[in-house]
Amino acid sequence: MSILGLKKKQPKTFKVKVITMDAEMEFSCEVKWKGKDLFDLVCRTVGLRETWFFGLRYTVKDTYAWLKPEKRVLDQEVPKDSPITFHFLAKFFPEKVEEELVQEITQHLFFLQVKKQILDEEIFCSPEASVLLASYAVQAKYGDYDPNFHKPGFLAQDELLPKRVLMQYQMTPDMWEEKITAWYAEHRGIARDEAEMEYLKIAQDLEMYGVSYFAITQNKRDTDLLLGVDAQGLHIYNPNNKLNPNKSFPWSGIRNISYSEKEFTIKPLDKKTDVFKFYSSQLRVNKLILQLCIGNHDLFMRRRKVDSIEVQQMKAQAKEEKARKKMERQILAREKQMREDAERAKEEMERRLFQLQDEARLANEALLRSEETADLLAEKAQIAEEEAKLLAHKAAEAEQERQRLEVTAMKTKEEKRLMEQKMREAEQLAVKLVEQSERRLKEADHLKQDLTEAKDAERRAKQKLLEITKTTYPIIAAYSAPPAPPEAADFAYEATATRLDFKDSDMKRLSMEIERERLEYMEKSKHLQDQLKELKSEIESLKLEEQQQQAGLYGLHNEARGYAQEPVYVPHSNRNSAYMSQMAYFEEV
Repeated sequence: MSILGLKKKQPKTFKVKVITMDAEMEFSCEVKWKGKDLFDLVCRTVGLRETWFFGLRYTVKDTYAWLKPEKRVLDQEVPKDSPITFHFLAKFFPEKVEEELVQEITQHLFFLQVKKQILDEEIFCSPEASVLLASYAVQAKYGDYDPNFHKPGFLAQDELLPKRVLMQYQMTPDMWEEKITAWYAEHRGIARDEAEMEYLKIAQDLEMYGVSYFAITQNKRDTDLLLGVDAQGLHIYNPNNKLNPNKSFPWSGIRNISYSEKEFTIKPLDKKTDVFKFYSSQLRVNKLILQLCIGNHDLFMRRRKVDSIEVQQMKAQAKEEKARKKMERQILAREKQMREDAERAKEEMERRLFQLQDEARLANEALLRSEETADLLAEKAQIAEEEAKLLAHKAAEAEQERQRLEVTAMKTKEEKRLMEQKMREAEQLAVKLVEQSERRLKEADHLKQDLTEAKDAERRAKQKLLEITKTTYPIIAAYSAPPAPPEAADFAYEATATRLDFKDSDMKRLSMEIERERLEYMEKSKHLQDQLKELKSEIESLKLEEQQQQAGLYGLHNEARGYAQEPVYVPHSNRNSAYMSQMAYFEEV
């Protein structure tokens, strides 16, 4: 931006770059401009009316200085660079930010400067307060917390906590972000200027807030001390403790401050209190200390007076502006709420529309499935009807088969009865044969015994006859009869032998007859066993056929009814069991 002074022929100018907390500006200034001219130009550009808190600071060697308003810019110890760099910063701090800072731009510039001082550790802040301040800084930057928009990691690029706090605890950036977000979520509904004011209200209670420190020595002992200058007064600190002052001199208790070269003298209002003297090694620093003391004291006295017309107008305008912004925020909040409600209603309607579309689609699909099911059921009904006809036909065939099987069963029963009758007759015949065989066995045993006895008697008789013949026959012949001719003796001997031979032939004939009867009995028994085996096989085949017929009858009956049933096992009758036991007995015999 180029600002020209009074129109002259080829005025001499110089370049100036002014750096605020959130912007950089360049100006072309006339050589004769004083510090106040440049300062007013910056304030008009920024839109700042509370000018008494701020100043233009520049760097001189190893320290800094504030641009004096009453002297020409180029006549002061400003850098000779082009452009000349100045920092537009707060030179004096209010005692109570909420009461003294009227304009929103003033609050914003103070917020940015204090925030930078805390992050640069120029102002000491505890970890808990640092997290709370960071949450208000996030609220001022991002607005209300929205979990759908502010995803984890959205603070990764923001510098929110001092490095000392980050190094003090073994916590990851994600853990710090989680803590800050927890506080940030509670600030919903707070506007940017309100969040910045809350930030400043917390920061103004910090011990190092608004304090400018300078190295000094006391008296001739050259004791190193620190002098602190702020809105409350002057404070003396130990170099290693900037939080708790050893001695304080409030502005209301100071009667006069003076210095000559390197010596400063503080005279309290209470004359009984000793005068405090300290020394500063640099003249430039002494001038800066005096300048800050005068400015802070003037503001201290100004706060305790009635506000000027300008300040009253500014506060009234600020109040109206705040009321207007509050109303606008309320209207905006209502509109936002209405928009959110409308969006929710729209989303609900869209969801309902999608739901109805899904229901309609599902209903159409269900209808198509129902039609397909109806066609399938009709086809199945037709198939079932055909199957019913087929089953009715099969049932009729099964009924005919059942009747045929009943007739067959009746025939089978008749045949079974006849077979049982034959079996009983065979049993009776077998019993008779057994009895007869036992009787014949007994007779054979008696005959064998008689034969044995007869053979023994015959043997004894022969023995006795031989003995008698040898002893008696020659004597009888010699005494009772004449001597017979040799032919007669031979005849008598042959007759005796014939009788003996006759008895032997009878025994042989009897044995042969017994043997023949035994053979006949064996043949009859074998023939009877064959008949019994044939009868047994016939009965078994009849039983198997009967079971098959019964199973077929049950299968046809079940098929006619539409379901299958396990074939029923028909056990043998008690009579068949008795018959089987008798057959086993005859086989053993």
